[in-house]
Amino acid sequence: MTPSPSDRFTFGLWTIGWTGTDPFGTPTRADLDPIKGMHKLAELGAYGVTFHDNDLIPFDATSQERELILKNFTGALAETGLKVPMVTTNLFSHPVFKDGGFTSNDRSMRRFALRKVLKNIDLAAELGAETFVMWGGREGSEYDGSKDFAAAFDRMKEGVDTVAGYVKEKGYNLRLAIEPKPNEPRGDIFLPTIGHALAFIAQLDNGDIVGLNPETGHEQMAGLNFTHGIAQALWSGKLFHIDLNGQKSIKFDQDLVFGHGDLSSAFFTVDLLENGFPNGGPRYEGPRHFDYKASRTEGYQGVWESAKANMGMYLMLKERALAFRADPEVQEALQYSGIGELAQPTLAAGESVTDFLADAASFEDFDANAAAERDFGFVKLNQLALEHLMGAR
Repeated sequence: MTPSPSDRFTFGLWTIGWTGTDPFGTPTRADLDPIKGMHKLAELGAYGVTFHDNDLIPFDATSQERELILKNFTGALAETGLKVPMVTTNLFSHPVFKDGGFTSNDRSMRRFALRKVLKNIDLAAELGAETFVMWGGREGSEYDGSKDFAAAFDRMKEGVDTVAGYVKEKGYNLRLAIEPKPNEPRGDIFLPTIGHALAFIAQLDNGDIVGLNPETGHEQMAGLNFTHGIAQALWSGKLFHIDLNGQKSIKFDQDLVFGHGDLSSAFFTVDLLENGFPNGGPRYEGPRHFDYKASRTEGYQGVWESAKANMGMYLMLKERALAFRADPEVQEALQYSGIGELAQPTLAAGESVTDFLADAASFEDFDANAAAERDFGFVKLNQLALEHLMGAR
């Protein structure tokens, strides 16, 4: 249960550095020096650190200040051995982005946002990042009459395609990952779910290097099943990165410790990430990234306890998920439920639609009433999963 860099656990500077500010209250913790935070994460067994540009470099920093900050940051990377698997850009905090970055009604603001992203694409490549996350927190609206939605999607496509084209032109080993979220801070955010983002990516000219960075709470705050969502992203070859945290149903974005929300969902998320699909298929090979915020009730001791809790919860769930799949009774229940049969194509190899229509056994002679007597045993299978989750097996 002791985390190590081989587990590939990563944290954002904005997570450990959150001071507890919310719409109803001022900070409850002092600012955290990112360098000190990096050393603490390394001490706890983390693999890497991620950041928005302005988590590290103030928005109004001079070129000299930026250079010094990056020098100290890269020095800390060398001292700690931490990696930077992902970088992203803040297009949501400064007032200039109050109507969005790529989809602002003001063209000059869109141009500024695009330049800001391209500048940080260069930084991400310089630091050896593999993924550049794009969260459109201000890309949306509160009033349906405030946007030409067709034009907004055109501008979103233009922005993402421009960035992806730039990555290809420069020969960077980077992929872009869109992070969906339904609302907050905007009333409604464009590309609110994994499904919306997948549909958008299919319209891109450079969509081959654009995928997803789903977050547990972002799907669950819309009442959606996170495991289903990441399964579809993985099946589509688009699960480039993942944000893990905890969420208690449909409410504001809570960013709890992973597993401190829907524990059953967290178990099946880890089961998928660690064991893959029951019948084989694509596997997720990226870092396990925690996008959480320690409660504003905590001091920095609580921040580090929360960081440890994220990794500890994942490792415990991993242990139980591995035991679940290895259990002979579970394997028997999987077989009884027909999960293996689901991998068999409905049409036989080489069978045409004409051949299918001529097969009386599939319809005319099929006894639906008799077939309906089949028991799938899903309740038992889920009970076995929960018994493993609770350490009862």
